[in-house]
Amino acid sequence: MAKPGRKPVLDEGKRREIVAILSVGGSQTTAARYVGCAVATIQNTADRDPEFAKQFRRAIGDNEINLLRYIRNAAKKEQYWRAAAWALERGFPEKYARRGPDVITADQIALLLAEVASMIQDLPEEYRKQLAKRMDALARRMGCKLPRSTGDDSP
Repeated sequence: MAKPGRKPVLDEGKRREIVAILSVGGSQTTAARYVGCAVATIQNTADRDPEFAKQFRRAIGDNEINLLRYIRNAAKKEQYWRAAAWALERGFPEKYARRGPDVITADQIALLLAEVASMIQDLPEEYRKQLAKRMDALARRMGCKLPRSTGDDSP
């Protein structure tokens, strides 16, 4: 015999509506508003009900895949080149995303540091070694590698 208790806020019909809204790209907020519950209720229900959680995740994933498919299909047509540009910007942001005028990339910083390191070689040896160590440490903290000189006097 089932325990008596509070009736679930999300009955089967509301769960189906939530999944349908999510599958066409609606947000959890929109779905919650539509069925008359809080967003947390949807998440709590998914946490308690593995079948609903599976449908919930699938609806979100299917929608994403469908949108990507639409973009890819549109990008196949030359007049819809913006779809391809959009996909490149989001799929490979380090190469194709727009950057503001005050944003520099890690590669640009590495190039700058390599140029400064090259200038250091014109300094007296005592200063050069000290600066080279500090530049190497800075490059490591930034996750960059400075190119090494092949000359005998490299620091």
